[in-house]
Amino acid sequence: MARINDVGGTQGFGPVDTTDDTEPFHADWEARVFGIWNALRAQGVFNLDEFRDTVESMPPTEYLATSYYERWYLALVALLERKGMIAPGELDEPGGAR
Repeated sequence: MARINDVGGTQGFGPVDTTDDTEPFHADWEARVFGIWNALRAQGVFNLDEFRDTVESMPPTEYLATSYYERWYLALVALLERKGMIAPGELDEPGGAR
């Protein structure tokens, strides 16, 4: 079963931007999400396969409408909720701000 992230051979996504982007993060919140991801993974809260599966299981419309680190954030929230570490909706913010 193909998932939304498996777009190999699919047409209509436009050209691939091959510009050399030297900045790993484009906003402070992206660096924080990465740091939280590293800390939680190091503590064994989830493993890489769980995280990847959670990102790749996003509904297609949500996956395509979010940036790379927004997907990471949403996957972290889903994993923490699934594991009972936070209450469902605890990290929701009005207006979808992150």
